[in-house]
Amino acid sequence: MQKEQNSIPTTKVARASEFVKTGFKIGVNHVKYYTKKAFDPTTTKAELHELNAVDIYDSLSQLKGSALKVAQMMSMDRNILPKQYSEKFQLSQYSAPPLSGPLVVKTFQKYFGKSPLELFDSFEMKANNAASIGQVHIAYKDGKKLAVKIQYPGIAESISSDLKMVKPFAVRLMGLNEADIDNYMAEVEVKLMEETDYTLELKRGIEITEACAHIKDLFFPKYYAEFSSPKIITMDWLEGKHLKDFMETNPSQEVLDKIGQTLWDFYEFQLHTLRQVHADPHPGNFYFTPEGNVGVIDFGCVKEIPEQFYYDYFSLINPETITNRERSDRLFKKLNFIYDVESPEDRTTYSGIFTKVIELLGRPFHTGQFDFGDDAYFEEVFEYGEKLTQMKEVRESKHPRGVRDGLYVNRTYYGLYTILNLLRARINTHSRFMEPNFEDEAAAFM
Repeated sequence: MQKEQNSIPTTKVARASEFVKTGFKIGVNHVKYYTKKAFDPTTTKAELHELNAVDIYDSLSQLKGSALKVAQMMSMDRNILPKQYSEKFQLSQYSAPPLSGPLVVKTFQKYFGKSPLELFDSFEMKANNAASIGQVHIAYKDGKKLAVKIQYPGIAESISSDLKMVKPFAVRLMGLNEADIDNYMAEVEVKLMEETDYTLELKRGIEITEACAHIKDLFFPKYYAEFSSPKIITMDWLEGKHLKDFMETNPSQEVLDKIGQTLWDFYEFQLHTLRQVHADPHPGNFYFTPEGNVGVIDFGCVKEIPEQFYYDYFSLINPETITNRERSDRLFKKLNFIYDVESPEDRTTYSGIFTKVIELLGRPFHTGQFDFGDDAYFEEVFEYGEKLTQMKEVRESKHPRGVRDGLYVNRTYYGLYTILNLLRARINTHSRFMEPNFEDEAAAFM
């Protein structure tokens, strides 16, 4: 665990100053890199990425909140970041510097009028893990081991201004145009505001875990409303290992496949039955057992899926649609991948780009079974992502590509794919949107 923080910059001036200092460090890193490159042509861009990744992460981890959350999100999108950034930013999932004990007590006093030691039979003041929005402590009550998540002070109030300041870093690292990044940040702001509402998270956690309780080999924590508040949420402590530690135990392929199938079935049920989904599938939100069971936590980021978008999106992923140019272009227009105001040449260009994007995203569904341990598939996704960042048409587009509802659904799929790749899982990928009756349902929304 990293050194504790006694305070977090909460004013706009203090937080802006931290961003300015980080920008200065990045500028210095570029000067160092190009100076060294002039004398040593073998110097690689990887060295610059490493320096920048350290400086950006160190800064964002002190600020916490939305700034650190964006880093966490980018670490999941391994196809759009150099590995130096994605590897460093992964620490934001559960290894950010924690808050000190006095700040923890102050939060409890504010919402309960009592210290945590007065509420629980025992409470560990040292955080067990710390992430972007809050940190988790171990407590005991009536013999039960509990996880108590405490939100960092000032996080909700700083979201809007933080995202404005983190935007230049995101533009530079992700290689997106201004229209796309504005669209991305607008949706991120909405979801981050929801994530700071622990009352909403408590409600969603209870509803979704009860709805998914029938899914085999899944387990969830029980939530305790009497020990929760708008900035504190208490639940059962789940036993198990995070992905990296679990993989170091050398589980069998049978266990890995079982876990992968459980995760797949969990997301399939949410997307196609509940029409809302746990949209934060990073390794820190899952626990794995030697028997192949999967524990799921953190329902702060949940994407509710509008019906019209649902049918348009999943109709497009169907392989029969993507090979039908007239039908796919009609859906591309509805989903804002192409626009009528563009020239025929531009529409053809963007249609070709997103036909490939959709084919890559949907490929695991097209065979019925898929080996997520196939690194060639992920290399193809990464290489195409790299190609897109270099394309003038993409970088200079004046229109955002894709409706906002798609941002977190795409993020969910690629986050899930990444975990399945790390598990080397081979699974049955049959989905209800591949069934004939789905097309009959979708026809009503065309």
